[in-house]
Amino acid sequence: MAADTNPFESLQSQIDDAAAHLDIGDGVIERLKHPERVLETNLTVELDNGDLERFKAFRSQFNGDRGPYKGGIRYHPAVSRDEVKALSGWMVYKCATVGIPYGGGKGGIVVDPTEYSESELERLTRAFATELRPLIGVDRDIPAPDVNTGQREMNWIKDTYETLENTTEPGVITGKNITSGGSKGRVEATGRSTVLAAREAFDYLAKDLGGATVAVQGYGNAGWIAAKLIDEMGATVVAASDSSGGIYNPDGFDPVAAKKHKNETGSIVGYEESEEEITNEDVLTMDVDLLIPAALENAIDGELAEEVSADVISEAANGPLTPEADAVMEEKDVFVIPDILANAGGVTVSYFEWIQNRQRFAWSEERVNDELETIIVDAFDALVETYEEHDLNNPRTAAYVVALQRVADAYNEAGTFP
Repeated sequence: MAADTNPFESLQSQIDDAAAHLDIGDGVIERLKHPERVLETNLTVELDNGDLERFKAFRSQFNGDRGPYKGGIRYHPAVSRDEVKALSGWMVYKCATVGIPYGGGKGGIVVDPTEYSESELERLTRAFATELRPLIGVDRDIPAPDVNTGQREMNWIKDTYETLENTTEPGVITGKNITSGGSKGRVEATGRSTVLAAREAFDYLAKDLGGATVAVQGYGNAGWIAAKLIDEMGATVVAASDSSGGIYNPDGFDPVAAKKHKNETGSIVGYEESEEEITNEDVLTMDVDLLIPAALENAIDGELAEEVSADVISEAANGPLTPEADAVMEEKDVFVIPDILANAGGVTVSYFEWIQNRQRFAWSEERVNDELETIIVDAFDALVETYEEHDLNNPRTAAYVVALQRVADAYNEAGTFP
């Protein structure tokens, strides 16, 4: 895996590839390759034993030409300034790809949450929310969950903001618990869009999804939901992995039971339906019809890409393929559904949550899922149309051509101020 690949440089490379097919001025392109601002802050938190500990945290607001900044907050030891810059940029083009009126943002704290108690994590979260308070707001910047964060942390941020602002503003953040203003269907949204996009790709390529073999790298929320939903569509999940390792059964296994095992033991490894324990790289290079990378960025670099044997890749993670890997996939004629479309279900249903919060009216889960499907299918159709019209080499460039044009149009139509 390409741990040393700079994700921000990968993003800029992807933008350059798309810009070559568009009539957009160099100055505008240069603007759209860099964040508008990045907050870097140090959070000092009291631990349960009374000691103080310092944590570094970031929030990148990449571009707001199409609407408020939007993007998650992750807790991970590998969080860095360049990582959040890249992730916030991907959010800009993800929102533009699926046509929702947001810009892009991203945040993170350098921390391993497994090493801290719930009370320590709450104090850390509220400290970060306090620092974010001047930047966020229902019409300014709307955070959401990401790696190692969820409804709990979003509820804490919402409460901190509302307490300090002496207001009620549930739309300041999305991914909340249902009783705190969250949306039905939000937890499943990223995995759902990943498989909806895969379904559309299989149809476009005249492949049969029923009976297709699937490997899922990363068995967190997005990965296991994708495995569950693709299984319900008739495909067969034969391999899956998490940070501890992987499992394999050529006849397939029950994704829900595998998740239950992970919940009980802390890892998917050791699941009783597995015939063989394998590595994460084994999962990524397995000879399957569909590969779903659902862990962190840079999972597949140029060297590992040479061993990838899947026919279709649907990116549930952000930036799982490096630009070098993309070049190899292009040579091997692997159809890669880019992250800015495949995993856009999360931000799309976050948008639905934001709408519901502003209207003070909750939607049914059926409506949420139906609206999500419409947006993902329409976005895939726009990608394919651009892919064919411009005779592009890969679907990722097609998605960026669509998105970059939309963001550039919004910027140019607004004029220059001052």
